Amino acid sequence: MMNSELPSERVARASLQRRRNTEAERRGRIFNDKVRTIGLDLEGLDTQVKQRKRLEEAEEEKQKACDAEMLHNSKVACILHNREVKKRRATETAIANFRHQYQQPCSQRDFDLNDPDRFKKTSVEDAQMMPPGLVGEDPESKNRLLRQREQLREWLVEQQGEQAADRRQRMLEEQRAERIRAEMDDLAQHLQSLEMERRRTEAVATKEFNLAKIEEKRRREQECNAHNGADATNQQLTGGYVKPTLGLVGPPGLCPSCDRRDPPEDLQQVIQFQKYQIEEKKRIEFEKKREEERHDRVLVDSARAALLLERQQAKLNRQLRRQLDSTNVGLAEAHKRQESASERGRIDDSFFSNFNTCSR
Repeated sequence: MMNSELPSERVARASLQRRRNTEAERRGRIFNDKVRTIGLDLEGLDTQVKQRKRLEEAEEEKQKACDAEMLHNSKVACILHNREVKKRRATETAIANFRHQYQQPCSQRDFDLNDPDRFKKTSVEDAQMMPPGLVGEDPESKNRLLRQREQLREWLVEQQGEQAADRRQRMLEEQRAERIRAEMDDLAQHLQSLEMERRRTEAVATKEFNLAKIEEKRRREQECNAHNGADATNQQLTGGYVKPTLGLVGPPGLCPSCDRRDPPEDLQQVIQFQKYQIEEKKRIEFEKKREEERHDRVLVDSARAALLLERQQAKLNRQLRRQLDSTNVGLAEAHKRQESASERGRIDDSFFSNFNTCSR
């Protein structure tokens, strides 16, 4: 009989049997009253503490070794750097000494070989490194420097003149502004003085008018009292009876005792002025109320428009969210179908049907 067991199945069976044995041992150890421990396992805790200490000591030793190695490497790097610096300095010193000993100007090929000491005999005034007119020499350097200095001086003078003109223009503008401000202040003071004079004149006229009205009222009261006294005296003398009248005795203005009203023109003007004030106050209150209503209406319209915009935005966000969710669901389904179509490596009954289909 052919053994058709796969290696993976054998490994799985062995792992399952091992877990079963471990579980059986654990149950026997736990449910055994003579062996199991109730409460804390002090020995186990001490063992864990010792293991933790050993691990910490090992980690500390490892860190110390790493630090020592880093310190050693740093010292080695410093030593190598110092050696490199000393070596470079020695090389530069050797090159300078060689040039000083074997590369003197008198031994160069540019000088006369028949007279090696010609460079020493030549004075500084007569020594000329390059003939005039060659590249690198500027015979007009002094004149050019003078022209540059003159041009720089002209530029400085021009800049100073421009700055002075700017300062003068700014000063003129400030003076003009101060003059205009002073004129405005004088005009305001003059208008204020005129207003005060007008108010003072009106106050004086009002006071005189009131005094005149009071004097006229007092005079009328005196005349009326005198007339009433004369009437009483006449009645006592004549012994007659005067019938009271409901209307005026004579034309208005002729009898002071019976006509105590204000002059018609002044009273009519006062009434008309009071009516005008009442109408003006009503008009102002109506306009103020209409303005408040218009402001409230604008606020309500704005709030309503903002609420409609918020609702439209929320509706649009919900629609976009639904579209995004539907798109994600479609993509997930397509991805699942693609994975299910492209999934490989599964072993089923159809896989084994491909083998042992013939006698060969």
